[in-house]
Amino acid sequence: MGVPHDPEAGRDPGAQPERTWLAWRRTTLTCAVSVALAARVALAQPSGPAVAAAALGALAWVGLLITAHRRIGGLSRARPGTMGAAETLGTLVCVLVLVGVGGMMLL
Repeated sequence: MGVPHDPEAGRDPGAQPERTWLAWRRTTLTCAVSVALAARVALAQPSGPAVAAAALGALAWVGLLITAHRRIGGLSRARPGTMGAAETLGTLVCVLVLVGVGGMMLL
């Protein structure tokens, strides 16, 4: 059995910050690919809904990218803070918009 982590001893030197960094990068890359595919559809079939979905998806991706950049930057601190309610809600909205964009592309 391992030694329990003492929160007063400082930050756990494990790989958690690296895993979190990789998860944010993977998420933003996946969203970028999804928006690129939506833009491709909008360019091939320039209808109002397709163009609107691609533009909305691009805005949501930028919002998610900004949040990811802030979170990754925060991981360099000795004691990274948790995400606030507004940041969490913003991330949720961006992800739901991107899901909606994907659904609109199926139509």
